[in-house]
Amino acid sequence: MAAPLHIMKSSLYDGIGALPVQDESFSTILEHSALRMERIVSFGQSSPADFWYDQTEDEWVMLFQGEARLDIHGAGLIEMKAGDFILLPAGFRHRVDYTSQDPPCIWLALHGNLSS
Repeated sequence: MAAPLHIMKSSLYDGIGALPVQDESFSTILEHSALRMERIVSFGQSSPADFWYDQTEDEWVMLFQGEARLDIHGAGLIEMKAGDFILLPAGFRHRVDYTSQDPPCIWLALHGNLSS
């Protein structure tokens, strides 16, 4: 007999109104041995001027609400609006240059070995 199927239903938009706007919010939605999916909510936050993400995993990220601007090391600024997504390979240095506050940015990010 097969193991029972576990069904999980939620919404990317659940609980956003109750989040503190002074902090960016990270919530893991799904985790598997090789993948992690998280919801990120940004209320106007950006990376410090001298900070660069330099991750060991690939990151696919989609913006569901708001507007943002990513700074890709060596490639410049990339504007993002609701519906846009980007794949950032592991080791691809980047930072968040801007996120809108009203409406807040709602991101869905998938981390893992995605480019092989």
